[in-house]
Amino acid sequence: MAHDGQDRTLADEAILPGLTGLTAAALDPAGAILETARTRVRDQVIDGDRVSAALVEARQTATHGLAWLATYVESLRQMQGWAERLEAEGCFGEVEQLLLQIAFGEYLWQIYGGIQMNQGEVVRLQDLGLSQDEMRDLMTPEVTTLCERGNTQEARLRLVALMQERSAETTVGRTGLGEELDMIRDQFRRYAADRIEPHAHDWHLKDELIPMEVIEELSEMGVFGLTIPEEYGGLGMPKASMCVVSEELSRGYIGVGSLGTRSEIAAELVLAGGTDDQKAHWLPRLASGEVLPTAVFTEPNTGSDLGSLRTKARKDDNGDWILNGNKTWITHAARTHVMTVLARSVEGTDNYKGLSMFLAEKTPGTDEKPFVDPGISGGEIEVLGYRGMKEYTVNFDDFRVKGGNLLGQEEGHGFKQLMETFESARIQTAARAIGVGQSALDVSMRYAQDRKQFGKPLIAFPRVASKLAMMAVELMVARQLTYHSASEKDAGRRCDLEAGMAKLLGARVAWAAADNGLQIHGGNGFALEYTISRILCDARILNIFEGAAEIQAQVIARRLLG
Repeated sequence: MAHDGQDRTLADEAILPGLTGLTAAALDPAGAILETARTRVRDQVIDGDRVSAALVEARQTATHGLAWLATYVESLRQMQGWAERLEAEGCFGEVEQLLLQIAFGEYLWQIYGGIQMNQGEVVRLQDLGLSQDEMRDLMTPEVTTLCERGNTQEARLRLVALMQERSAETTVGRTGLGEELDMIRDQFRRYAADRIEPHAHDWHLKDELIPMEVIEELSEMGVFGLTIPEEYGGLGMPKASMCVVSEELSRGYIGVGSLGTRSEIAAELVLAGGTDDQKAHWLPRLASGEVLPTAVFTEPNTGSDLGSLRTKARKDDNGDWILNGNKTWITHAARTHVMTVLARSVEGTDNYKGLSMFLAEKTPGTDEKPFVDPGISGGEIEVLGYRGMKEYTVNFDDFRVKGGNLLGQEEGHGFKQLMETFESARIQTAARAIGVGQSALDVSMRYAQDRKQFGKPLIAFPRVASKLAMMAVELMVARQLTYHSASEKDAGRRCDLEAGMAKLLGARVAWAAADNGLQIHGGNGFALEYTISRILCDARILNIFEGAAEIQAQVIARRLLG
């Protein structure tokens, strides 16, 4: 260990003078390069006076690269806002300064030299159509200083030294969203540490459903009614609260953190599209946890192309609906009480305009017999991770749904009703990703401190420490982007762009943290007995569900260019 004087010297060398002024000054050139890129990409996809969907698809490297560039610029804006809030409160300490500085140093360099969309794909400004002269416009003196001196080994090692000294909790810190949400974070962190983490790996290895006892405890804590209005029995809290809760529960185990997602999606559907009677009937039951829902949208041959769904719904002489068709990748399908089913009810349609949403009631099943009602069958899909609720195929063979359970009592509105939930679902998925990534940092930090090689702990090796530092930095970047999207949602503003960016970045960050965490564990990380092996499997799904990374980038790009 270095002496205090040596530590102080290292700190003085690591942090740039006038840091928040430097980072603030870097935002304008970053924003300007984004606008130049937007213009260059738009020139590539314009057909006449409108953006061509065919050209957007044909120019995927450029359009998706634009989505990533915009995500990076927005991430830096949100990190700057976070830093300025903390500075105003007198809470912008050394850890926070290092997180900010390394984030700007790394992301500005990537913007200039190439953004890592995933391990095998790097998009560069020239791929978006920028010339060398236009690229050089980014390199103002402030940006150059941050690129050259922001993300240094000295800065990373100092950050990790502080993380060891004060525990990795220092890199989670305050939400910046108010004292109440800080208290909620602490409450759920304690719960996850006490009730989830000691059992999560065993549940995963045995491929067991999360015990009903845990679900009952979450119900008592208000998880399922967190954002449902008080008039319907919920707590009426902001979406930001769901981010904090989802993050901390997913930090314990993504399966537990995802339980609230089912109720969140179902409640959003009913709130946005249900009749008054449907709201009065379903929302209190969802809020209390009396009714557990599952989302039944995806089909075997459709994937992200929901407009081409084939499951049919026809009305019988009694006014009930009869469902026929096959669904797949249905999470927590067995022991839930109601399915939100997207099915084609308008004859003669083959696109999204013919789809309707149904609140299909069912009897909860078990591991041994997941489906017990007439007209419904299916089986478990064995998966690498994300196991606590299990995945199923679901087959409808003249399955009956009450006539009053057509959402909103209007046909042909199902796709629109579903789209209204995407913002919240993607914000929450970003929060789950942060939780998974944080769990990777937690276990990897402990392992690097405890494991000795060549006479010293792994954490003493700079490349190991640097991996831990970058986990902490990128998790904070994704966290601030996610909180921003939740705040936009709470303010009643359209935030599909912000939610998409949060999900896009959060999923990549979670996977990078898990992958680097396993690398730190070495061969032991590949052993099933080590927690990091589960975290790696859990992290991998985040780039796929709630909009695969490629679909997410496509949606963001269309918004930016439209």
